Amino acid sequence: QVRLVESGGGLVQPGGSLRLSCAAEGPIFSISTMGWYRQALGKQRELVATITKGGNTNYADSVKGRFTISRDNAKNMVTLQMNSLKPEDTAVYYCNAHLRRWLSDYDADYWGQGTQVTVSS
Repeated sequence: QVRLVESGGGLVQPGGSLRLSCAAEGPIFSISTMGWYRQALGKQRELVATITKGGNTNYADSVKGRFTISRDNAKNMVTLQMNSLKPEDTAVYYCNAHLRRWLSDYDADYWGQGTQVTVSS
């Protein structure tokens, strides 16, 4: 069974840094895009950053210049380095992978369980 396992997150003061990691495990044939989304309390889930297999990245305007997404294709891992964190970055962060399972004819989206990031003094 395919699953995304997240690590990192926690409580940090404004201006601080955190690093989120996500590993895709299971019978995976290929992964196209991996990324991070977040959902603050009472708000809809929103894109934070994505990265293609070839390394092309896309960021939400609110995190450009502060967050960096990277990927290890050999390990099926994606990482989000978050610097200069602000209180408005507080949310549950979800890992996403658009992938194809072995013996499957189509791609599908998979999600991690979510990890809490709280930015507060």
